[in-house]
Amino acid sequence: MNGTSEVDHAEGTANRAGETVVSANGVEKTYDSVLPFTRSVEVLDGATLRVERGQVVGIMGENGSGKSTLMGILAGVLDHDAGEVERTGAVGWCPQEPRLYDRLTVDETFELFGTAYGMSDDEIVDARAWLTDVLDFERFRDRQIRHLSGGNRQKVNLSVALMHEPDLLLLDEPYTGFDWETFLAFWDLTEELRARGVGVAIISHIINERDRFDVVYELHEGHLHRQEIGDDDSLSSEPTDDVACERTASFVDETGAGSGQRATAGQEESE
Repeated sequence: MNGTSEVDHAEGTANRAGETVVSANGVEKTYDSVLPFTRSVEVLDGATLRVERGQVVGIMGENGSGKSTLMGILAGVLDHDAGEVERTGAVGWCPQEPRLYDRLTVDETFELFGTAYGMSDDEIVDARAWLTDVLDFERFRDRQIRHLSGGNRQKVNLSVALMHEPDLLLLDEPYTGFDWETFLAFWDLTEELRARGVGVAIISHIINERDRFDVVYELHEGHLHRQEIGDDDSLSSEPTDDVACERTASFVDETGAGSGQRATAGQEESE
């Protein structure tokens, strides 16, 4: 990464272990209906969680449960009605739908976002070289975003959220469209971020790969619930107040087989 020694990173991570990078306490959010005689929709009702440095947190829930709303609130791009959200460092946000400009090339996209982050030209070049190598899309640098596959658009989407080396990375269904090799590369990158003390929160409708996470929450009826390793695969019926780091169990189907999200077989563009 950008010019800092591995020793410095390791020492900094050790000194800040356990530090909270984002916390949400009692967060509430309701969407008012724009139509007459229809009810408002309460999406979050007292949602509480915490993400620490070097911690990988999973947030799961059914479609429409409010996961993306929660992520937007944590990122600071969406207002909440009540409760408190605190952040202690720089945030990288990777929404499910890429917010990229179709007519820009990959290189131009890095330059645009890097300039917005206040990065120097050398920092932008270093970040681009690192991320295009790790996620294997260097050969598409001169291609316009509109001509990329869905998987490669998602790689760029992830990269611009990460290129400024945030303290907290918020990911909304980050590996949609990834092929298997990219899926594995994503988790290698996540482990590198963990070692560097970056807090990572990943939301999905289903979470598998249980040993990759430190904490998994389920968002249900506006509340966040936590499942721990050693439980009987049932979730607590009460919202979580104690959000200390726990190793988590996976969510399984009735047969006991893992029912987590699988990487789809993405098709790369032809050279």
